[in-house]
Amino acid sequence: MRRLLLRSSAFVRAARRAVKKNPRVAGEIQETLELLSADAFQPRLRTHKLQGALEGHWACSAGHDLRIVFRLVPHEDAEAILLETIGTHEEVY
Repeated sequence: MRRLLLRSSAFVRAARRAVKKNPRVAGEIQETLELLSADAFQPRLRTHKLQGALEGHWACSAGHDLRIVFRLVPHEDAEAILLETIGTHEEVY
């Protein structure tokens, strides 16, 4: 089941910052978003539930040190993925 990806303004800003720092990650981010839309729990993404202040959120790997934080949300009678932020492990947790 393919899910719609909804990008928050914080995610868009963080993604631009990540690509500006390292232009090579643009391809990794795009590939991760395609996989995420197709199957958020595909083993390659290493998707996991977050705890503490980020309880109710999920995170997946978008390359060596990049993480995408997202939530599963209802959208037009289906489930969508709201992309919250992207960054290194230290930046997002």
